Amino acid sequence: MKEIYTEIEINSTADQLWRVLVDFDSYPQWNPFIRSVAGSPTEGAKLAIHLTTPSGTNRSYEPKVTKVIPNKELRWSGKIPGLFAGEHIFAIEELDSKVKFVHRELFTGLLTSFFGSSLDKDIKAGFEQMNAALKKRVEG
Repeated sequence: MKEIYTEIEINSTADQLWRVLVDFDSYPQWNPFIRSVAGSPTEGAKLAIHLTTPSGTNRSYEPKVTKVIPNKELRWSGKIPGLFAGEHIFAIEELDSKVKFVHRELFTGLLTSFFGSSLDKDIKAGFEQMNAALKKRVEG
């Protein structure tokens, strides 16, 4: 298993951050990493996602929403059966007067070992870009 993990503190309530996170229609306006999401943040729903990494790599995939806990957690998962699976996780943790946004991905399967450190760094940088843009959007 491989994990890419990032987090950021945001001056916001969990509800305010959640509303921005699940407003997929607005992603093209502010999100430099996940450029578009078509579909609904509903468990079992299929999404069509297009992302662009900081190095300029474009990827499209169609994961399934696996977990939705409003104001706390959103997950989606995609796989190539027997070879590769990725679970994308957004978690919101309430702190005293702000929230911590955790953005991570878990990779499993035979092809996981073929991911190089440059790809890991590129994806992590994309997560960090999205986190910073989300903070800016939520904080106004």
